[in-house]
Amino acid sequence: MNTLRKILIVDDDPVVGKSFDRVLSGRGYVVVTASDGAEALRKIASEEYDAVFTDIRMPGMDGIAVAEEIKSRQPWLPVVIVSGYATAENEARAKAAGVSTVLHKPLSPEMIENGARDALLQRETVAAPAADDSPTAEAPAAIVEPQPEAATRPGVLKTIALIAGAPLLGLAYVVVLPLAGLVALVALPLWYGGKALWNRAGPMKTWLRNVAMLLAAPFLGLAYIVALPFVGVGMLAWTGMKAVVKRGHPGTNS
Repeated sequence: MNTLRKILIVDDDPVVGKSFDRVLSGRGYVVVTASDGAEALRKIASEEYDAVFTDIRMPGMDGIAVAEEIKSRQPWLPVVIVSGYATAENEARAKAAGVSTVLHKPLSPEMIENGARDALLQRETVAAPAADDSPTAEAPAAIVEPQPEAATRPGVLKTIALIAGAPLLGLAYVVVLPLAGLVALVALPLWYGGKALWNRAGPMKTWLRNVAMLLAAPFLGLAYIVALPFVGVGMLAWTGMKAVVKRGHPGTNS
């Protein structure tokens, strides 16, 4: 190799790091070690590496959690899990985290060398960040500035709907309230007078009830005739306003 490739070994057992260094240092690699996940993440944030090998069982973060964190920061960086306790569940977690492969202990020199070579081949197939981007620092999350029009659109639509509906509401109040007062003015005396007659009517109760219903029928019919169109228009206006507001703000469920 023309340039030295830097490999990070994450393991709480220093013997493992020495084994990787002994095998790879004479084959064009620089081996750097970290004793736990936190130290590994600090080193990745400050230096560029070509591949990471991490044990699965360590104090604090386990190897799969380290792999997940590395992949969230530098998706192009190959991560290899090394473990003597690899189970089907752990291997499924490792695959979901995006690791390159899982190596099972004990490791032979051939396994170490082949694992490093395969990881670097994978690195070459994954797009790295542009040259003017920082290759080691975690990319900051994109800040999406709220658009003034998008942020205020539902409020503007509500205001427009209210302004458009105001004349209908005002007309309904102008017509319905006097009618309600007239009905109350006529109905209350009829109610109390009818109640007094009812109590004294005796056998005439059925006749008086029919007369009262006959007298009240025109007022009830007039109330229905006048009020129902306004109720219908109000319901249509309310439904339309909700539809317009919902369309202006697709994220709402109401």
